[in-house]
Amino acid sequence: MQRTTHRPHLLARSVAVALATAVALTATACAKSEDDASDQKQSASSAAGAEQKAVTPKPGSKTCTIDAYGAKKLDLKGATVGFSQSEKEANPFRIAETQSLKDEARKRGVKLLTANAQSQFSKQITDVQDLLAKGADLLVVAPLNSDGWDPVLQAAAAKKVPIVTIDRKINAEACKDYVSFIASDFVEQGRRAADQMIEATGGKGEVAILLGAAGNNVTTERTKGFKERVAEKAPGLKVVAEQTGDFAREKGQQVTEQLIQSNPGIKGVYAENDEMGLGAVAALKGAGKKAGDIKIVTVDGTRNAVQGIVDGWISGVVESNPRFGPLAFETLDTFTRGEPVAQDIIIEDGTYNADNAKQDIGKAF
Repeated sequence: MQRTTHRPHLLARSVAVALATAVALTATACAKSEDDASDQKQSASSAAGAEQKAVTPKPGSKTCTIDAYGAKKLDLKGATVGFSQSEKEANPFRIAETQSLKDEARKRGVKLLTANAQSQFSKQITDVQDLLAKGADLLVVAPLNSDGWDPVLQAAAAKKVPIVTIDRKINAEACKDYVSFIASDFVEQGRRAADQMIEATGGKGEVAILLGAAGNNVTTERTKGFKERVAEKAPGLKVVAEQTGDFAREKGQQVTEQLIQSNPGIKGVYAENDEMGLGAVAALKGAGKKAGDIKIVTVDGTRNAVQGIVDGWISGVVESNPRFGPLAFETLDTFTRGEPVAQDIIIEDGTYNADNAKQDIGKAF
């Protein structure tokens, strides 16, 4: 059975993509350390069916051109691109995301400067300013937070350096402060996670939400979509607890340990990323629970989470494809040639469940 998708395609030609191959990590009662992730940083390779595709924009969707933005045309092949990563590359999503940018830059012969904020917002601001000082002609930014970007936006505007943001949105004006935002539809991801939770629990019982990090649109929108769909389709499913796990496995484990003690009748856990979901699995194992006793639904599509479906510990995973390299560079290339690009580029995402997890695990990251 093929992995399902829920959106039509935007691009007439498929974007060739690089997959960062992550070494599978076992979900144990101990949280994953950053050292565990170091072995995952291998050269990416293509995986059939894993490419990132964009959704067809709605009629009348806003676009941006280099003239409207106020920058100058340039040849991307001779340009220097700066990439600012937000978080430590211990999370498979971040590993795959960064590797995808590096692989695509190498493929296109583009000089890529990289910086990692190590989950510190003040460092990310300094990082981007440093990329500008080092001569970046274009910027790709994976923001840690949605607010607080004025110093960077002003510095980039002064040098007429276009910015493309990926995976999290900044609260600024498109085609003025930045060119395009490339990401999944996070509200829709929350809705689809709710659909999976409703199916797994029969639409009745108490569930908890492991919230992502505060201060960004991903957490807000994945929560919104989940609650809206539950209220619409399963009023008998009650959200009895919400607590942040900061998108981290260790924190997800700690929070779940507390939740199952304070809410012993809980039937499900919605984790807003796979790492927190795997932390929840570790907490359930540590508490002596059996696979399936508490239904877990997550968002991302890492190999470990998809394996969790195969093993019976996770009920479903909504994909959030991190392979931004080809689409980000294609957007920059189109823009710098003077052609219009969409201000919001939404990625289509698949779904992993018990029907397709085993055969589609090779498409996970």
